[in-house]
Amino acid sequence: MHELEADLSDNSPVWPIFGDLLAGVVGVFVLILIWTLGYQVELSQDLREETSKRQLEQQRRIVLEQALEEPLATGRVTLENGRIGISGSVLFSLNSSELQPDGTALLQSLVSPLTIYLGERDELLMVSGFTDDLPIQEGNNRYQDNWELSAQRALTVTRSLIEAGMSPTLVFAAAFGAEQPVAPNDAAAGRAQNRRVEIAPVPRASSESPTTSEST
Repeated sequence: MHELEADLSDNSPVWPIFGDLLAGVVGVFVLILIWTLGYQVELSQDLREETSKRQLEQQRRIVLEQALEEPLATGRVTLENGRIGISGSVLFSLNSSELQPDGTALLQSLVSPLTIYLGERDELLMVSGFTDDLPIQEGNNRYQDNWELSAQRALTVTRSLIEAGMSPTLVFAAAFGAEQPVAPNDAAAGRAQNRRVEIAPVPRASSESPTTSEST
């Protein structure tokens, strides 16, 4: 009797066990497939967002070029990567922060198109001053160094734009001294390029401030 039970046990079907194993393998495959599809969807979304971002930047560049068509055509300004560059020699004499008449007229011509451009995009205008790496000439007691000169030039341009009609809430000044040159400072031509003022539209800072907690 015991031998018969042993034979029945040895000859029990293996299909249920195989079915369980097969179900487990299929389950793992389904999980991998779901993860793969989700990853592809995420990549596709990222690609669409990146494409949309590039198209938006292209549109911004075209609109800015159209707004500055006249000064760009005359060569009085340059436009690269959204930054409007104005040669320091157009605006100022060497080691000076006093605007020249041509520089004042140029800034006045920029106020209207830039104000419209900023208003359509809810952006601000950053005016940045730059110098070459030569030290301030001896006998010039007005500026201690290039940092101070670049700061004063940026402020002068900022005030000129405001006096020409730009809202003070749309523009601010920044100074970089001899940092961030666009050309080598080992020749006069390169130093002339580095003595410049750049005007760049920038996004407004978020009005939302992080919540702070006070301890008592």
